[in-house]
Amino acid sequence: MYAQLTSWDNLLLAYRRASKGKRHQAVVATFEHRLEDHLFELQAQLREQTYQPGPYTHFFIHEPKRRLISAAPFRDRVVHHALCNVIESVFERAFIHDSYANRLGKGTHRALQRVQTYARRFRYALSCDLRQFFPSIDHAIMRRILTRRVHDTQVRWLIDAVLGSGEGALSEVYDMVYFPGDDLFAALRPRGLPIGNLTSQFWANVYLNGFDHFVKRTLKCPGYVRYVDDLLLFADDKARLWQWKGELEDRLAALRLVMHAGAHPRPVTEGIPFLGFIVFPQRRRLKRRKGVHFQRCYRTLLAAFQARRLPAAQITASVQAWVNHARYGNTVGLRAAVLGYPHDPS
Repeated sequence: MYAQLTSWDNLLLAYRRASKGKRHQAVVATFEHRLEDHLFELQAQLREQTYQPGPYTHFFIHEPKRRLISAAPFRDRVVHHALCNVIESVFERAFIHDSYANRLGKGTHRALQRVQTYARRFRYALSCDLRQFFPSIDHAIMRRILTRRVHDTQVRWLIDAVLGSGEGALSEVYDMVYFPGDDLFAALRPRGLPIGNLTSQFWANVYLNGFDHFVKRTLKCPGYVRYVDDLLLFADDKARLWQWKGELEDRLAALRLVMHAGAHPRPVTEGIPFLGFIVFPQRRRLKRRKGVHFQRCYRTLLAAFQARRLPAAQITASVQAWVNHARYGNTVGLRAAVLGYPHDPS
């Protein structure tokens, strides 16, 4: 497996995937300028096991909510792709069908369609999301889950190097939680996956895969959808959902994870908040704050264009991206109002 990981073909493929849509960035252009030299150097370091990840660059984003993003150096991103190219297939076949984040052929829109299908089939839904999910992921548990399926010792070495590079990256946004059996040293446990790494996105699915199978096989939940740390369980019996909630909390505690307070079963006819939409059995509405946020951004873009600080093509790309997302809800009138074109509701 490690020979495949460090092969020239895999490293070149990893570079192409890491640079997709980013070749205009200075760090990517610099790497590409001497592409062969950089890849040969990376290959040698990996084969000799002298590779060491570089420091992260940290910054906050505020949409959809405030998050601390940790960006690895570009050469490390190439290594992340090379690693995932090899080990992803080992885990992918073990994932349940209704896990939709960061998987080929899945994504937000298919998750929304699945949620609406279940909303038409069942009377109640239990909507849960996990508190500080990426900062809470425990390295010892993560390593144990990964090494159950990855037996190549050299690949395990690289996993340890990448996993260890993210230790403490999100410590400033993590609020310590103690679980039964913890002592004071529990605060020193290595934890956290940097939001922004390809490996973090993939390993998040790996971390919760056993939990997904618990929901499907042990609880035998007939309708279940997960997108990263957003969980939805469906049933016709509200009492059963309340019972499941307690069992979910116990199972999550074994992973050192906690649900946000306030999760409770609700009729699907009230609408289910999910991935920026409110999903009803027969329609979907975009969340109000999503429309307000884009409206403000659109006004800022127009002002920049009128001041000749921004090309029209950039505004067009932003509008198309928002429209392509918003059209997955019943938003014809909203799009007309925000973008200022006439709409006949009839």
